[in-house]
Parts: sequence; structure tokens; C-alpha cells
Amino acid sequence: MPLRILLIEDDPDIQKMVRLSLMYQGGHQVSAASGGREGLEKAAQENPDLILLDVMMPEMDGYETIKALKAQPGTRHIPVVFLSARAQQTEIQKGRELGAVGYLVKPFDPMTLASQLDAILSSGGQD
Repeated sequence: MPLRILLIEDDPDIQKMVRLSLMYQGGHQVSAASGGREGLEKAAQENPDLILLDVMMPEMDGYETIKALKAQPGTRHIPVVFLSARAQQTEIQKGRELGAVGYLVKPFDPMTLASQLDAILSSGGQD
């Protein structure tokens, strides 16, 4: 089933790769925000089915962003999956403790990204 996905990622090349991957491999609609503040606004406006969130961003990192998303009644229900180059177990654990349903590590495989997200969502967040 196609999803409406919001990608919050500051790197335009990664934005493009994720958008193309999810559109062509999963048939999903993807909108993008270049940072946490913009992402919070778009999440409230668009009410996406899923948010893909980078950790390392200037101004407002992914951890601050998920805290703000989970604090707002209008966005707290939206599943969040981190997509980050930070692969340490402590980082993954921190993301989970803040409410993420999954944590994918960059570099990711564009050919399997859509199926990885589907698996995370269908398993209830146990990746």
C-alpha cells in the first residue's frame, strides 16, 4: 500500500536518492524537509503515514526533532524511522527510547529501502 512519507534530511543528494527509491521501489509519495523546524511544520500540515528522520542536522538534530514530534498531539501518532550514518548501538537505543519504530543505517541500499520500511511498519517497529 503506498504511503505518504516525510523525509527530514539536510543533504539534497540523499533527499533525491530516498525520494527516487521510495517512489519507484514502493510507489510511495515522498515530501522532504531540509531540517527539523521545517520538518515539524510539514508533519503538522501533511500528516504523513511515516517520517524518515536523519540524526545529524544543523540547528535542530533528529533527536530534538523526534522529541518535538512526540510532544505535539497532532504528530505524536506518526511512526518515525531514523535514517542515519550513526550506527553505534547507543545511538540506535537512544532513537528507540525517544519513540522511533526503526533505525536504518546509511549508506542504505536504494533497491531495498522501501521493503525495509514496509517490514519495520508491518512488524510493529521491531527491525
